Amino acid sequence: MKALQIIESAYRCTIEEQDDPSVWISQAMKGAGADLDILLRGNAVNYAVSGQDASGLVFGNKPQTQPPKLDQDLQGAIEKGITVYIVADDVKSRGIPEGKMINGVTQVAGQDLPGLFGNYDQIWHW
Repeated sequence: MKALQIIESAYRCTIEEQDDPSVWISQAMKGAGADLDILLRGNAVNYAVSGQDASGLVFGNKPQTQPPKLDQDLQGAIEKGITVYIVADDVKSRGIPEGKMINGVTQVAGQDLPGLFGNYDQIWHW
C-alpha cells in the first residue's frame, strides 16, 4: 500500500509539541517500512521554508521552550526517502520566494493534484 499524507492544518500542535505529529509519524512509519509521501498545502507550505526560527514563541504567558524545527524535520523526511510535495499555488499566494524552500521538495500545481493522487492507494488528510 502506498499512501500520500496531505498536511494542511499547520502548527496545530505547536503549543504542546516540538514538532508536527503528522510529519513525525510519517518518518516513524517510513522507518518501519511503510511506503508513503507527504503533500504540504495551505498554511502548511510554510513548513518547507528554510531557516525558520520559532524561538521566542509564546502562547499567552506560556513560552514554548522546545520550539518546532519543521524545516529540519522535513529535511530529515526527505533524507529517509519520503517525497515531500508542496502546492506551488499556495507557496505563491503566501509570497514565499522559491529560493527560501528547503532542498529536495517537489512543487506541484494545484491543477495537477488529481493526477498525483492517482499514484497512491490511500490519501490521508491531516
